[in-house]
Amino acid sequence: MKFVLAPDSFKESMSAKTAALAMKNGITKIFPDAECIIVPMADGGEGTVESLVEVTGGEFISTEVIGPLGEKTIAEYGILGDENIAVIEMASASGIHLVKKEDRNPLYTTSYGTGQLIKHALDQGVSRILMGLGGSVTNDGGVGMLQALGASFKDQSGAELAQGGGALRSLTSIDISGLDPRLQSIKIEVASDVINPLIGENGASYIFGPQKGATSEIVKLLDQNLSLYADVIKSQLGKEISHVEGAGAAGGLGAGLLAFLHAEMRKGIDLVIEYTHFEEKLREVDFVFTGEGSIDGQTLFGKTPFGVASIAAKYNIPVIAFAGKIGDGVEALYDHGFTAIVGILKELTTLDEALSLGERNLEFAAENVCRTLSIGMTMKSE
Repeated sequence: MKFVLAPDSFKESMSAKTAALAMKNGITKIFPDAECIIVPMADGGEGTVESLVEVTGGEFISTEVIGPLGEKTIAEYGILGDENIAVIEMASASGIHLVKKEDRNPLYTTSYGTGQLIKHALDQGVSRILMGLGGSVTNDGGVGMLQALGASFKDQSGAELAQGGGALRSLTSIDISGLDPRLQSIKIEVASDVINPLIGENGASYIFGPQKGATSEIVKLLDQNLSLYADVIKSQLGKEISHVEGAGAAGGLGAGLLAFLHAEMRKGIDLVIEYTHFEEKLREVDFVFTGEGSIDGQTLFGKTPFGVASIAAKYNIPVIAFAGKIGDGVEALYDHGFTAIVGILKELTTLDEALSLGERNLEFAAENVCRTLSIGMTMKSE
């Protein structure tokens, strides 16, 4: 028996690797000689660096950067083991988890630390950078990131803009002559499933601003500021960025990457599947196990289990997906490569208990699935 184990993380419960190991423990209780190929997955958000570094045998690199509110913090990124490629999660330097809830205000939070991570990766001589944009606490259009990389954003008096999305209201000129020249010779691929534009009712400020601490008044101001930012980019750089899909990702960091660093937007799961060489690992495989914390109708829109099942379906490999919660609309997944979707909870319990018991419950669920598979194999042999 040969299994590929390709789960995403179960948020606040298990990392993708821990989930895969729990699956393996359950499988080998029933099939002791089974070959289990572990491929921790992600969809561009939390866990992307860990997944790609783990699968490729790469390394993690830590460095001191400026955090969202100007404080010093330690951030981490990875370099793949099989290629000279850096993988960066912007949340490591500019993420919402770095700022206490009562201190969150996107008028002042900056993406400067993300630019420092990019610069540090360039110092390692990488030839390509993969960027994950999930978990942002910023709304500065990527200006902080770009300032860290040498670009200049000035007000009418010629002074450099202060940090944060609020400062953009004073923007009058952009100078990119000081951008790190090494950026011209590398490719940046952005892993993001966000398709929101930079501005407007579906833009960065209105859709994501409130979760970053913005009141309705602040949301309106931030949107106006990003609109001005887009106007200056258009007039001085000749690039229209206002309504480009994905420009609103990570508080407009997507716009900064697209307009200034010539980045390419990609679905996160597609990028991870490519760089983990997932498809190559499916040769002569009997079953694929995947999963994440919650599976529902939205899983169809680029979530990890859907990406995994889509590839496995090309080779007619059965896919078993595990989830802590199974939500509405899950029936549609059976038409897209899913063989079975299994909830891992043993009993009704509190959320905290469910999260703490996730690893044990997933192992038990995988074991039970394999017991069922063994019955089918026995009947087939008879």
